[in-house]
Amino acid sequence: MFRLSPLMLGLIAPLSVQAYAQQIDGQIQDQNGAAIANATISVMGSQQAVKSDQGGYFTLQTNKSGDVELHITASGFAHQNKVVKAQANGASTITVNLNASVMEVIDVKASPFHASLMESSMPVSVLSGDALREQQAATLGDTLSKQVGVHTSFHAKVASTPVIRGLSGPRVLITQNSLDVSDASRVGPDHSVASESITATQVEVLRGPATLFYGSGAIGGVVNVVDERVPTSSDTYGEFLVERATGDDQKLAAINLNTGTGNFALHVDGFLRESSDYEIPVPAELGKESSHSGDYTVENSAEDSHGATLGASYLFDQGYIGVSYGKMAREYGIPGHSHGDEAPDVYADLDQDRWQVIGKYSFDNALLSEANFRAAYTDYKHSEVEHGEVGTIFANESQEVRLDLMHQPLADWRGGLSVHYKRSDFSAQGAEAFTPPSESTTFALALMEERHFGEVLVQLGARVERVTLDAPNVFLSGSDLQADEHGDHDHDHGLVVIDRKFDVDHEFTPVSFSAGAVWDYQPGYNIGVSVSRAERAPAASELFSFGPHIGTGTYEVGALFRQKADSLAFELNPDDIDLERSHNLDITWRKLEGDFGFVLNAFYNKIDNYYYQINTGLMADDGHDHDHEDHGETEHDDHGLPVYVFKTGDVTTHGFEAELAWQATDSLNATFFADLVRARLSNGENLPMVSPVRFGTKLSYNLNKFTLNLDVVRYQEQTHIAAHETVTPGYTLVDASLNYDFSALGQDWVLYLKGHNLTDTEARVHTSFLKDKAPMPGRSFAFGFRGYF
Repeated sequence: MFRLSPLMLGLIAPLSVQAYAQQIDGQIQDQNGAAIANATISVMGSQQAVKSDQGGYFTLQTNKSGDVELHITASGFAHQNKVVKAQANGASTITVNLNASVMEVIDVKASPFHASLMESSMPVSVLSGDALREQQAATLGDTLSKQVGVHTSFHAKVASTPVIRGLSGPRVLITQNSLDVSDASRVGPDHSVASESITATQVEVLRGPATLFYGSGAIGGVVNVVDERVPTSSDTYGEFLVERATGDDQKLAAINLNTGTGNFALHVDGFLRESSDYEIPVPAELGKESSHSGDYTVENSAEDSHGATLGASYLFDQGYIGVSYGKMAREYGIPGHSHGDEAPDVYADLDQDRWQVIGKYSFDNALLSEANFRAAYTDYKHSEVEHGEVGTIFANESQEVRLDLMHQPLADWRGGLSVHYKRSDFSAQGAEAFTPPSESTTFALALMEERHFGEVLVQLGARVERVTLDAPNVFLSGSDLQADEHGDHDHDHGLVVIDRKFDVDHEFTPVSFSAGAVWDYQPGYNIGVSVSRAERAPAASELFSFGPHIGTGTYEVGALFRQKADSLAFELNPDDIDLERSHNLDITWRKLEGDFGFVLNAFYNKIDNYYYQINTGLMADDGHDHDHEDHGETEHDDHGLPVYVFKTGDVTTHGFEAELAWQATDSLNATFFADLVRARLSNGENLPMVSPVRFGTKLSYNLNKFTLNLDVVRYQEQTHIAAHETVTPGYTLVDASLNYDFSALGQDWVLYLKGHNLTDTEARVHTSFLKDKAPMPGRSFAFGFRGYF
């Protein structure tokens, strides 16, 4: 486990109260002069922020001695930046008027500047509050599946990761409070994400390269799950949830509580979730008829999960320091884990222990303004249990430390230096350990700066990393298909295996640059442009994999090996293992104020030396012994696994994303979204498993204490497919919910009823390895209540 160095303790330990350089008093009003309560007033370039009271008034004390730029946000209003000139007496009084906006403006915690999503040159989506609770699902990918530009890898409801602009796996980093979740979800889509959104306050999606903030593993984007496990306030507040659902007989309960006294803050959260195999509208390869006539279920799709977190912080005038411990345990079935006619009872047993330390210290000197410290230690284990015995164990022990040193404004530039260290010790042991044990270490330095030039905000950044990847036991299986007497390789899958062992040690130096600008060209409108050059070191699974990955129903071969002709014979790849390089352009146009708003985004991304998996069309044995006395040789084919190899090539992706919102009346709100991505190799061939065109709408009608929501999302037929892929038919999903808000026993309550896939449509996800075996759930309903205090 990590230990804080004397230098780090020296940065965060001083707790003496200092004299503040300035005090700013003011009031936040709407365009008609009415007070706005609960507006957030934050100091740009730091994490310092306060809330306005019921009269719209606030008092902000800051240690900045010069001009101070404030960022003001409030629910239902457009954001505003305001520069407060330094006064000789150290006191200022201001009035800020905000204009109403139909677009939700939320501060983004994933950025070191903590700016709102509407003033970022990089496209950002944030799911929080009631919207987050409305879209809550058992997996992170399914929770975010209706966010613009985000699809799901849908692995039969038991596991899913976000797919951002057609990219996923090791290109999309999943973090918790800006630190890597450090699980095995990036190794394969059948591995569940070890982070629970049911206890989160918001989930942020950075679309496009976010390597400056998080490193080369974020070349496709970042999903940051934000919670209060390290509390920053001693105020008492919280919520709890109880829910029961049909379709999979899900039972769910969760609680979040923050409290404290004086300088001490305490956080407690926990959840329980239990479900059975889920129902589908049609028979499927993995399905069976349930006890209800005409209903079908997907076998091995049940889960039993629980988790809890305890956190505490010490608060002082210059910041805070806190620690948390979280425990998560999850058992879930692994659909598709069958061997021919066999259907064993196979499930995953996930167990994670996670410690986090988060601190902030505000300085009052000529150079530094603030230091933000984050560290995590994670002990993760994922066991695959078959016939009551553990067959394969995936483990990941990791340590991560990040220190952001923010400087005082220099020639009006705000920013700082980020120092980042991460070490991961990953192992896989057992019959289906398709990737060998490996150790990866990253050390990085990043510089991020921004400055206002009138109505234009310029953002610049650079990052350099040193990545080492060590795998001492990489095996190459010398394997050939045995031709039958007709010379036909399509039916015999026997392997002649000669193992060779390698000690592989690679070092990479990814360098990334980014430049962006946001132009508020007239009140309520802005245009954002972002260009970046990002590099990524390949993941261990992309290089070293060699074996059956039963969860995805494939036999995987890494890029370290090269296929001989069109056979199942492989040799060590003589080509250099190179970095993946991405050149990205994003253009965003936003309208923020009034009853109608929009965010339109177009992107173009050219990626050199792109690592991707492709189906060879060949079959390999699944590695299990089978009794063939009762069936002929043709049935033996059922035991084979399609061979997927990792290759590299130059790729171009481009597309657009659109969000439009209209407050039609005081009661009726309508939103529309659409996204499209195309991904091609330099030879014109399509990349496999790319998200289809999608568009949808959401209608929300508010009448006194009742709120009715209706979601309709259309997924178009995906015909842009790679070799050995099949076309995925289009489908339309219709969801609805009814909420009733009321007060009782001194608390605010919400009773709700949700309906999913109301038309009971057969829906198969093109980005899922199980699309032909396990469709999405059929019609289901959930009833529950939430309480707030």
